[in-house]
Amino acid sequence: MNLQQLRYVVATAEHRTMTDAARSLYIAQPALSRAIRDLERELGMTLFARSGRGVVVTAQGRRVVKLAREALDAVGEIEALSHHAGTSEAELRIASTPNLEPGLAGRLLPAYAAEHPGVRVHIVRCDGRDAVVSAIREQRADLGLTDLPVPTDLITHPLERQEIVLISPPGLDLPDPVPMLRLDGLRLALPARGSVRRRELDAMFGKYAVSPVVVLETDERNGWLHAVRSGQASLLWYRGMAEQASRAGLVVRSLEPAVRRVIAVVHARRRLPLIAQDFLLTAEKGSAA
Repeated sequence: MNLQQLRYVVATAEHRTMTDAARSLYIAQPALSRAIRDLERELGMTLFARSGRGVVVTAQGRRVVKLAREALDAVGEIEALSHHAGTSEAELRIASTPNLEPGLAGRLLPAYAAEHPGVRVHIVRCDGRDAVVSAIREQRADLGLTDLPVPTDLITHPLERQEIVLISPPGLDLPDPVPMLRLDGLRLALPARGSVRRRELDAMFGKYAVSPVVVLETDERNGWLHAVRSGQASLLWYRGMAEQASRAGLVVRSLEPAVRRVIAVVHARRRLPLIAQDFLLTAEKGSAA
């Protein structure tokens, strides 16, 4: 058994399908299936059982997966020690969506840096929730900051509930808060069709039987703001961005009934580096303040 085989076992357990696991490992699916079979033959036990189009971890497999994660975590920590030998600075990688990055940079990072001045924090910028999840699964980030829900193979630490607000150009005749029914026929800039966030907004529109006029469909946040600033459309965004919108001369209104999303720090089901554990403590302490 080698480290590569351990990574194959953990990826298969996390993704629950050979196809998704192979994609995350950048190898062909038949090669992964063959490697898992060879390992099972070497160990004399069945690690995964077929279930429909996916796989489930067997009782013996769960023990092997747990030990494989611990072994990979230990190797990662040893490599980190080697990487930082001769320097006084460690690096913590945090994946974040553009909507939440201002709050991360403005509130959480200063509090963490004050207590851990020797740690350099690198923000892995992600287009959305799916990209945050991928960054963690592919070990390009130690932690992620995103709204929920996320897949169940990740561990979540809820921090706060952020309100979704309507950001509009000045001059619109709308009350504050805005009843959901007033979204019917309202010109909106929305995320791209087919994205997770767009599906969630479409579900909300369906719940209240409203049909906004879609002026712009894009995942580019700058495109959304440009559409609002130019008077073309309104935008549904987090309350945390309201200050930025107000400075730009835009009008921020609540919705009725209020819509909120849970913001959380998320990470993989593996032992975290100590610097990541310390960040979690700082974040949870700040959310309780």
